[in-house]
Amino acid sequence: MNGTNTLLGGGGFHHVAIRVVDFEASEAFYRALGFEPVREWGESPKRAAMLDGGDSTVIEIFEGGSPDTPSEGRIIHFALRAADCDAAHALALKAGATERMAPKDVEIPSRPAPLSVRISFVVAPGGEVLEFFTEKS
Repeated sequence: MNGTNTLLGGGGFHHVAIRVVDFEASEAFYRALGFEPVREWGESPKRAAMLDGGDSTVIEIFEGGSPDTPSEGRIIHFALRAADCDAAHALALKAGATERMAPKDVEIPSRPAPLSVRISFVVAPGGEVLEFFTEKS
């Protein structure tokens, strides 16, 4: 593993695992965003798949999510870096997501300096909340 976290011997996320309501719709959604399957296992109703976002960061989807389970529990959302927030947002909507917040410019009053970003939020077909995040220079 490469990275700067000497305590873990690498660092960074390997994958995020989510339980989705509709496996086929969720897999199709992430594939429409450019994620490619790298591993799949199990049979319905207990299937799972790992999909690589292109930089070895993986979303792992598990079948069997309940539509009654709130999508925002301990994890509020997860953010995907996007070179063009607006284009990523439009692509997600076309792929079946619903809009939570249209793209907008935000200045986050942080230390040591404010962070200027363009962000948007969608709810993916599996119920999870995604943020598209573009840092401005």
